[in-house]
Amino acid sequence: MDRSQNLAAAGFMLVATAFIAGTTLLAKMAGAGPEGLHPLQISQGRFLFAFLAFWTAAAVLRPRFTRPAWHLHAARTFAGWGGVTLMFAAVQLVALSDATAITFLNPVFAMVLAVVFLRETVGPWRWLAAFLAFAGALILIRPGPGSFQPGALVALAAAAVMGVEITLLKFLTGRERPFQILLLNNSFGVVLATLAALFVWHWPTPRQWLILAAIGLMMAAAQSFYIQAMRRADASFAMPFSYATLVFATLYDLAAFGVVPDGLSLIGAGVILAGGLLLAWREGRRAGPPPAGRVVSPRGAD
Repeated sequence: MDRSQNLAAAGFMLVATAFIAGTTLLAKMAGAGPEGLHPLQISQGRFLFAFLAFWTAAAVLRPRFTRPAWHLHAARTFAGWGGVTLMFAAVQLVALSDATAITFLNPVFAMVLAVVFLRETVGPWRWLAAFLAFAGALILIRPGPGSFQPGALVALAAAAVMGVEITLLKFLTGRERPFQILLLNNSFGVVLATLAALFVWHWPTPRQWLILAAIGLMMAAAQSFYIQAMRRADASFAMPFSYATLVFATLYDLAAFGVVPDGLSLIGAGVILAGGLLLAWREGRRAGPPPAGRVVSPRGAD
């Protein structure tokens, strides 16, 4: 892969991470205050506007479709909807940077699930990466009686569900094109999210409608930029740049809410990042370049 392609991949990935962090910031804004929207309704807005964006693109581009694996799409979408809804709930309860850092555990959960269900072999380096990531999460959860963060457990649940989604996506990416996967994911997602949101629905204000539209469009953009990054470079090169999401989340939280990470937050996030980067490095050495057209979902880009 030439240098210009690597630079382009890094740029696309950084833009994708900026959008991903932006969606969680906007979700926190949409749910703030006594008239804030429920996470189920925020998730519905995310899928609705992403659905409209992708089907508009499909009408213009007219891509070719293959026969979908409907059961895998349905299961993957359910996991993705659950993960993003839990993430939107978590950012209402803990600092944006803490919630973002904890959800970086999703590749670790995916690795454990691959051992159980796909019978993959995991060596000592990958187990070390998993141990580091979980140790970092434990620091962020703050299990002491005076500092325990219940909301961090919600973020941990989000990471676990996203790990299930990654495992299901491994089956899909080997047989279908990325745009088809994204289109069907958002089509299933808008139906599922709308049914769930009916139980908590109240009519959003004009400002909240704008925020919901921005969340959906930014997520669609993030997914598109992510795919462009993965098409231009090997996963082992491109994936570490996805951890810039944490940097953007921290900066956004500081700018919008004045939240400054404390020492424990910085240490916990650093330990999780160390584990995640170690896992990404070992996955890159183990798997090599992905087959043409195969793309793995980014953290949070669901």
